[in-house]
Amino acid sequence: AGVDEKIKTLLITSPEVGTGKSTISANLAIVFAQKGLRTLLIDGDMRKPTVHKTFDKNMNIGLSNSLTEDIDIVNCCQRTTIRNLFILTCGVIPPNPNELLGSRRMKVALDRLKKNFDRIIIDTPPVMVVSDALVLAPNTDGVILVIRDNETLKDRAKQALEQIKITKTPVIGAILNGVSEKENSPYYHVYK
Repeated sequence: AGVDEKIKTLLITSPEVGTGKSTISANLAIVFAQKGLRTLLIDGDMRKPTVHKTFDKNMNIGLSNSLTEDIDIVNCCQRTTIRNLFILTCGVIPPNPNELLGSRRMKVALDRLKKNFDRIIIDTPPVMVVSDALVLAPNTDGVILVIRDNETLKDRAKQALEQIKITKTPVIGAILNGVSEKENSPYYHVYK
């Protein structure tokens, strides 16, 4: 997806909860870091954050603190045990996540982070549940939509794409998660 234009910031979202988007976000960040790229995973889900749990880090100093207090955003980034991988937790859960993510301060913070990292992955809440991902999307290079096999309804996926289109941010891909191997599939034996 980045052949013609360099993609530095990726926003990961889904139509609904339970698609595995936070796991996908973490694994994608790990892959970029393992490729030797200085990578930052941001927990942009200020309602039900998980990144701090995944990497066993302190949640209390993070994105919300930097946006509401006079704390340098780069100083809020925490090193992980994986070389080249840093995380920015959501920070203290604020009463107004949507306003913070759509604020001018957030844009300035992202611009500052782009100067310090090669790749930035932002895990956000589901787009059909709250509009947090939609207000943040225009400050990114592209969106990846995570859908879950046998759970995400086709109409919900279409609605999510329509919502993202409104932001004029390119959808650079989709990930179909939770697909199980089926022995009766014609491809099963070819790749085994």
